[in-house]
Amino acid sequence: MFFGWNLKSLRLLTTNFIKKLVKTVLLKVDYLKKVVASQREEMESLFAAEKIIERDVDAEKLRSFLSQPNILTVLGVRRCGKSLLSWMLLRGLKFGYVNFFDERLAGFEAKNLGNLLEAFYQLYGTDLEYMVLDEIQHVNGWERFVSRMRTSKKIIVTGSSSQLLSSELATLLTGRHVDFVLYPFNFREFLRIRGVELGENWQYSTIVISKLKSMLEEYLKTGGFPEASKFGRRILVSIYSDVLEKDVASRHRVKKTVALKEFVRYMVSNVSSEFSFSRLRRILNIKDVHTVKNYAEWVSEAYLLFFLERFSPKLKLQFISPKKAYCVDNGIVTSIGFRVSENLGGLMENLVAVELLRRRSYSFSDFEVFYWRDYQHNEVDFIVKNGLNIKQLIQVTYATGRDEVNPREVKALLKASGELRCKDLLVVTWDYEDEAVSNGRKIRYIPLWKWLLNP
Repeated sequence: MFFGWNLKSLRLLTTNFIKKLVKTVLLKVDYLKKVVASQREEMESLFAAEKIIERDVDAEKLRSFLSQPNILTVLGVRRCGKSLLSWMLLRGLKFGYVNFFDERLAGFEAKNLGNLLEAFYQLYGTDLEYMVLDEIQHVNGWERFVSRMRTSKKIIVTGSSSQLLSSELATLLTGRHVDFVLYPFNFREFLRIRGVELGENWQYSTIVISKLKSMLEEYLKTGGFPEASKFGRRILVSIYSDVLEKDVASRHRVKKTVALKEFVRYMVSNVSSEFSFSRLRRILNIKDVHTVKNYAEWVSEAYLLFFLERFSPKLKLQFISPKKAYCVDNGIVTSIGFRVSENLGGLMENLVAVELLRRRSYSFSDFEVFYWRDYQHNEVDFIVKNGLNIKQLIQVTYATGRDEVNPREVKALLKASGELRCKDLLVVTWDYEDEAVSNGRKIRYIPLWKWLLNP
């Protein structure tokens, strides 16, 4: 005992005092100015020291969404380049930037955002027009601040969760926001970061095409995370762990993290395969099927995995039918997934799935992607639906010649074509190009490298 206090009480008092002291420091404008200025220096140094490439996005279109009172939300899997894209959109303009995924801002609360604005004003002037709030989901209650500021500022917010825009913010903004999903590098960006620029008439150069095929093999296995281009596939394990632990387990307060990790590893190991939640529950020995559904929803929100539904004109059948899982990046698949052999066909299919979603986002389109399967087990890898119409049917196969194309894949394509009344039939191959007519319907065969580079 010490003046009526025991040791436990003293420790509690000390802990609470430290917490209050930290919050008090965070409230101070001078402290925030130091953090903001330091973060800007770090970003400027990154642009000066590293090779930063332009992304294959319509920058002018994205900037046009910043007209007041709209905000632009840049979403996507962790470390796919959202911060750098935000900077590139505003370079040459006066803007305030803060990244809330910074240990110096641990404990930052919504009530501190007013002081952050004051720090911006003192650093950049009161005529500041633009703000970038990076990884804002780390600040609880940020929505009302952004809703208030959007009438006088042009704001970009970024986040690693599709649930960044909560129901509260959606209500506050009443549709005054535009969402853009950024993905890891596409094949053209992958080539660019490695110094391969495609000149005029490149498609007719044997040397260039040979180089492209070699680079495609690397891209197929390494994927498109920007850091993988510098550090190799070993960095992907760290990225995967960060997504799983910080954007899924921590965010949703998952207690049984072992079960979550087993679920994700199983899905990553079985990309492009059909699954059902009830079957997964039995395989992973999880008691409740709703737990499996929650895991699927949470990893999808974090942009790590996404799921395609089986197409059916009846919505109920789409919901209850098995689904297919795909991973946001092939590098994660080859680094984390369990494999006993190289499933190049599966990697190709995963790559095509991601590219379709990337094109939907980057072209600001609203087409939908499904897969198709009938009761005779005829299957088509991808169906592209726009509005009420089926626009394209796509098969993916690791074939280098016509004789390597499985007849069942052609049969399924033709059957789906008749049933869905779609005439645009495409087979993406490894290295075979041709056009053929089967049962009165034209089928185009195109190499993967050409399809990736000619959207």
